[in-house]
Amino acid sequence: MAKAGKQAWWWIPTLYFGQGIPYVVVMMLAVVLYKNLGVSNTEIALYTSWLYLPWVIKPLWSPLVEMYRTKREWIWGLQLVIGVSLALVALTIPTSHFLQMTLAVFWLMAFSSATHDIAADGFYLLALPEQQQAAFVGVRSTFYRIAMIAGQGGLVFLAGQLIEVTGDAAFAWSVVFAVLAGLFFVLFAYHRWVLPYPVQDVAVRNSGNPLRDFAETFRIFFRRKDIVVVLAFLLTFRLGEAQALKLVTPFLLDPLAEGGLGLSTKDVGVVYGTVGVLALTVGGLLGGYMVSRSSLQRWLWPMLLAVHVPNIVFVYLAVMQSAAHSIITAAIALEQFGYGFGFTAYMLFMMQVAKASGAHQTAHYAICTGFMALGMMLPGMVSGWIQSQLGYPQFFLWVLLCCVPSLVVAAFLRFETEQEPQVVNA
Repeated sequence: MAKAGKQAWWWIPTLYFGQGIPYVVVMMLAVVLYKNLGVSNTEIALYTSWLYLPWVIKPLWSPLVEMYRTKREWIWGLQLVIGVSLALVALTIPTSHFLQMTLAVFWLMAFSSATHDIAADGFYLLALPEQQQAAFVGVRSTFYRIAMIAGQGGLVFLAGQLIEVTGDAAFAWSVVFAVLAGLFFVLFAYHRWVLPYPVQDVAVRNSGNPLRDFAETFRIFFRRKDIVVVLAFLLTFRLGEAQALKLVTPFLLDPLAEGGLGLSTKDVGVVYGTVGVLALTVGGLLGGYMVSRSSLQRWLWPMLLAVHVPNIVFVYLAVMQSAAHSIITAAIALEQFGYGFGFTAYMLFMMQVAKASGAHQTAHYAICTGFMALGMMLPGMVSGWIQSQLGYPQFFLWVLLCCVPSLVVAAFLRFETEQEPQVVNA
């Protein structure tokens, strides 16, 4: 067990850093990229929200990841595809049809990343002894968030610096994506060499009939007695965040005359992408620690409130506008800390749902995250239009109101056990 834990330090940090990068590219960097290239808020929110779709529908092919090839092979193969996708984005940004061409490549990247998530989470369950699972949950979450810092913070700052030096946003972002492509080619080579070979990492086919095994995976999930409440919670937990997330960056970048805060791209990289994500990380680590000391049932309501109540800082910023950078930074840090602390409850809830499936944990966790992504995609698609109709102050008030449904649904949740997710020992 100690040996497995030692070896895990060689691959868990890099695996989950690699899992976080393409997600933050598609969901966050794409927003800043298009904003810098003059795309409207309405178009940005609509088009980038559609990119959630692969994470929404990934449960449809999650059983295939279990049924064909090993998860180890899926991981390094998909990292190669993601590297190629990043290189293609770098090449298509300077073209006259950059919006259509980059969106097409982002779609490929999103499908590859969503499938990589399935394989990585499944591999995690197979490659570590059960006792090591809880110990490394915080590690994987931390390095996933470090990827967010690198993406939202370091890369946005780099793009902003290059824009200031060259005056060419397209060139600046091409350089950023070329750097990312090189990173993923390195990760592909490294993980092909370093990932262990768990005995249980084999193709899983129960009946010999692939269609029957595929259907059984979904039947077991949807026959839960509390399935309606489970799905309602998965869909409403991020209803407010789904809309705020698409407009926070435009809000920070828009000039004061348009209701924004008038920050530069570099400022956003520091305030939102670095300080904000650091606060998110600290909140997440604290949330995991508190639940491990007690139970999810005990911490559910404090965590729900921690997620939703701090959204009021955006209302304050939108009304005040002329707030100093220190106040903006503190407000963003507070909101992100609360979200990181409270999101722990959502992640552990999904693990508990998947745990009940026994042999189908990988696919069932993917189904949960698919509904989570659906709860992000649909509200995000209309968020730009809502903001354009209401203005920033009223929009962020609307975001606060959208937090109410998850609180109502949470009152109906039932927790039968407080055990760690069941895993197969490596």
